[in-house]
Amino acid sequence: MQKKYITALILSLTGLLSCAEKGDDPPVKPDDQPVVLSLADKNATAETKALYSNLWQIQKKGFMFGHHDDLWYGRKWYNTSGGSDTKDVCGDYPAVFSVDFATIIDDRATNPADIAENEIRKRVIIEAYNRGEVIIACCHWNNPLTGGDAWDNSNNNVAKEILINGSATNSKFKQWLDRLADFAATLKGSGNERIPIIFRPFHEHTQAWSWWGSSCTTQAEFIALWQFTVNYLRDTKGVHQFIYAISPQMDSPKAKNDFLFRWPGNDYVDFIGMDCYHGLNPTTLTTNINVLSKLSKELKKPCGITETGVEGIRDNNGTPVRNYWTQQILNPATGQSLSMIVMWRNKYDPAETGYHYFSVFPGHASADDFKTMYKNAASIFSADLSDMYTIAENITVD
Repeated sequence: MQKKYITALILSLTGLLSCAEKGDDPPVKPDDQPVVLSLADKNATAETKALYSNLWQIQKKGFMFGHHDDLWYGRKWYNTSGGSDTKDVCGDYPAVFSVDFATIIDDRATNPADIAENEIRKRVIIEAYNRGEVIIACCHWNNPLTGGDAWDNSNNNVAKEILINGSATNSKFKQWLDRLADFAATLKGSGNERIPIIFRPFHEHTQAWSWWGSSCTTQAEFIALWQFTVNYLRDTKGVHQFIYAISPQMDSPKAKNDFLFRWPGNDYVDFIGMDCYHGLNPTTLTTNINVLSKLSKELKKPCGITETGVEGIRDNNGTPVRNYWTQQILNPATGQSLSMIVMWRNKYDPAETGYHYFSVFPGHASADDFKTMYKNAASIFSADLSDMYTIAENITVD
């Protein structure tokens, strides 16, 4: 048991003993009442339903700390067994491991270099799951119409062409989804069970930069594209290990309607995320977490920050922010209802030629502050996790 939970446990036991001395049963808190949650996939695997229940349950305890590509490479290492910038600083792995599925899916899937990296990606996903950690995946897939990258928003017919059954773009996109389904089938735990994935197929759809974004698709097209993707993976390909997450980009203070922008429907969204690159403005983050938490409770869908961070963990003058983790992450999240906070990646840059990193690594000026956050009961890392793949008490998942 982690030291940061001992105090909370003692306080809890003291309260229970006090009730027992009075001859009364401990009162049942409203949060402990039975809860029924619903997944887009009614045939989801047992482990997927269990994870979903625990994503809801863990919001009462604190937030899981996550980091993109943390187990694959770091600031000064690449493909080292057991590697993790997070672990190298605090002695523990992140509770959430974030990856990108794009090169598994699109035309890069046949490139020798990408094939090799996809094998690494598969290995570390399985390792993370077998430690009991949570996997979340985004997808910077290339433009299936133009052949450009995810940021190619030069043509506003991409979604339209995908949705025309039998078109060349439709056939290509389905081939990409076939590859994703095949890859998902290889993700198995030590008991040969399928590994659940929180899948973000079209993240940051509120922005204009991507071919699926606000400048290239109408509301009807985006919703149809989302639903087509879920239907094809779930119903045609039989992928039953995905939890479908939406993650609008919320860099400035937002309201409920901003989170529901081009909402695909309650039956097609399982998890409400947000990508929040708000700089060094914890008030913005607090505001958006408040809105997100309320929406989570209203719709009975777990929520979390699916991407965040400040490049280089520096201020506008280039000075490292030594208290970043307690002031910019921990304080806004404390007391909130939030399952996770996931930092963007630390680019492999052993010569330290740039500042493309969003989380801590050994030697960074914020390392001691990160350890302070780690010791706080509100932050949940790998060793703090309960069994995320056994159904949570008092929760039913349809």
